[in-house]
Amino acid sequence: MKNAGRYRHAMRLGVVVVAMFGFGYALVPLYNALCDALGINGRTALVAAEALEAVKPDLSRTVKVEFVTTVNGSAPWDFSSEQPSIEVHPGELHTVIFNVTNHGDAAVGQAVPNIAPWNAARHLRKTECFCFNNQPLPSGEAQQMPMRFMIDPALPADINTVTLSYTFFDVPQVAAVH
Repeated sequence: MKNAGRYRHAMRLGVVVVAMFGFGYALVPLYNALCDALGINGRTALVAAEALEAVKPDLSRTVKVEFVTTVNGSAPWDFSSEQPSIEVHPGELHTVIFNVTNHGDAAVGQAVPNIAPWNAARHLRKTECFCFNNQPLPSGEAQQMPMRFMIDPALPADINTVTLSYTFFDVPQVAAVH
């Protein structure tokens, strides 16, 4: 009788462990779906430049776009934008150049974006961005990386400043297994 109770208790604990693992496994896709639906966490999709050419600029309004760059941890990279901020009319395409220099051995980096305020993310349209892909960069080399974007004229009127923040990470390279 005691063994049957222990068996049921062990089964319940096993179900709890499996449920916890499943929930943890599902968190990343759930989080991504929520961010996409709400337009938060700086997630923006690549937009074809041709699709933006038909947008009529709002010349009566100016929005300040700030560029903040950081390097994660003690990674040996220098990372900055050529301009700390620019003034734009919503609906106009703009290109900003970012510079990166690798002072270490790592040969690949990745920039992760964030947009503030959060509700401005759904109004940022990027046609080109270094943040979409890993950036290979051999030791001691530097490169310029363009980011081409537009602020949608539908940006809420109470938003006068949009901050694009990029954090540059080392991407560890996995050795090939033969």
